[in-house]
Amino acid sequence: MGNTDIIAAIATPLGKGGVGVVRVSGKGLHKIIQGILGFFPKSRHASLSNFKDNNGLIIDQGIVIFYPAPSSYTGEDVLELQGHGGPAVMDMLLSRCLSLGARIAEPGEFTLRAFLNNKLDLAQAESVADIINASTKEAARCAMRSLQGDFSTTISVLAQKIIDLRMLIEATLDFPEEETCFLKHADIYGQIKNIKLNLENIIAAAQQGSLLREGVNVVLVGQPNVGKSSLMNKLAKEEVAIVTAIPGTTRDTIRETIQIEGVPIHLIDTAGLRETGDEIEQIGIARAWAAIEKGGLVLLLTDCRLGITKEDQQILEKLPGEIPLIHINNKIDLLKTPPQACDNKEKREIYLSAKTGAGVDQLRQELLETVGWSSNRSASEGIFMARHRHLKALAQTKEHLQEAYNITKKEIKAELLAEEMRLAHQRLLSITGEFSADDLLGEIFSRFCIGK
Repeated sequence: MGNTDIIAAIATPLGKGGVGVVRVSGKGLHKIIQGILGFFPKSRHASLSNFKDNNGLIIDQGIVIFYPAPSSYTGEDVLELQGHGGPAVMDMLLSRCLSLGARIAEPGEFTLRAFLNNKLDLAQAESVADIINASTKEAARCAMRSLQGDFSTTISVLAQKIIDLRMLIEATLDFPEEETCFLKHADIYGQIKNIKLNLENIIAAAQQGSLLREGVNVVLVGQPNVGKSSLMNKLAKEEVAIVTAIPGTTRDTIRETIQIEGVPIHLIDTAGLRETGDEIEQIGIARAWAAIEKGGLVLLLTDCRLGITKEDQQILEKLPGEIPLIHINNKIDLLKTPPQACDNKEKREIYLSAKTGAGVDQLRQELLETVGWSSNRSASEGIFMARHRHLKALAQTKEHLQEAYNITKKEIKAELLAEEMRLAHQRLLSITGEFSADDLLGEIFSRFCIGK
C-alpha cells in the first residue's frame, strides 16, 4: 500500500440511505477540491456546496468538510463529501474524484495511513474494525476503550517496567565479576515476579475481551429426536429450527447467534448422529462432525429416561477430547423431576427440559462459566478488546518472562537474562505495532471495510 498518492472511497455502506459519504485523503487535494466544488472551503467547517462533474453539471448537493494535515483522521489532508445516499450518486461522485487524480482506496487504507502517520497505534487501529463489527453493546464499549488507548496504555506501562529492568541487567554486563551480587541486591527475582503478576492480569482481561469479540461456537449433538432443535429454540428464544416427533428432521447444520451477558454465543444445531442409509442425512451427519471439530464447546443431549445408551457412548468416544463438553439430560418434564446441575472436575452435567424451558437459565450460566467468562466483570472494569494475535503475543511474553524468572532462581547469568527480557519486550511491543513486520500490517488492514 502506497502512502504518497491520493485515495478515495465511499465510506458509507452499500445500498440506499439518507446520507452517503465519499472520503478522500492524500497530499495536495487542491485539484480535486477545485474540480468538484469550484472553491476552497474553510478548514474544519461544514459548507453547503454543489458537487460538479467535469462538464460543470451538478452531480449532487451536500455538505463538504476539509480537514488539513496533520489534524485529520489519517494525518493527511482529508476531504469528506456528504451527499444523498443513493448508489448512483455515490458512484458518480467517486468517479469524479478518480478522474481528478485519486485512486480507489484498499480495504483499511485510511486507518493504515492513520497508523503510519502516528495518529493511532496498531492496537487502536484494530479496535476501529472491532467497533464496526461489534455484535453486542458490551463488545462495542470494550472496543471503544481500546480505541481510546486503554489497552495500549496498559501495555506501555508494562513495557516501561521491562525497559527499566533491561537497563539494570545490561548495565551489569560490563562488570561480570559483580553481576550476580548486584542483581540479587536489586531484587531482580522480585521485580520479574511483579512484572509477571501484572502480565497475568492483562492476559485475564484480554481473554475476556477476546470472548466479547469472537464469541464461542456451541455445537448441539446427540442422537435423533433427543431435543437438540427444541433446546436451540429455547436458547434463541424464537423458532429458528423445525421441531417434529420424526427422527432425522434436522438434516443440515442450523446456525443462530445469541448473546448471554454480552458474550456472542454461536449456536449450531446438527443432524442427529446415527447410522443411516439416507444419502441426504449422511451429508448432514458429516457436516455435524465437521462442526464439532471446529467448535469451542459441545452440548451432548441425551434422553434422561434412558441414561447413556450404547449409541450415546459411541458418540462420546468419537468427540474430540480437547473440546469442553456439557452433558444435557433432556426431557425431565416426562419424569416430573426438577432441573439440576452437577459440576465437578470430571464432568459438567445439567438436567433440564427443552420443551418447558426448565433448567435452561442454569444452562446459560453454565455456558459462560465453561468458556471462561467472569460474570462479575463488565466492560467498564478493564476488559480489553483482544484479538488472537494479541493473546499469542501476551503468551509469548509470559514464556520469556518465565524463562527469565527461572534464571534468577539459579546461578544468575546476565547474558541469558538480558536476552529473555529483550525477547519479552519485543513480543509485548508487537501488540501496539512498535515492533511489527510489514506482512502483519497487510494481513490486519486487509480485513477492514473499504472506506475505513
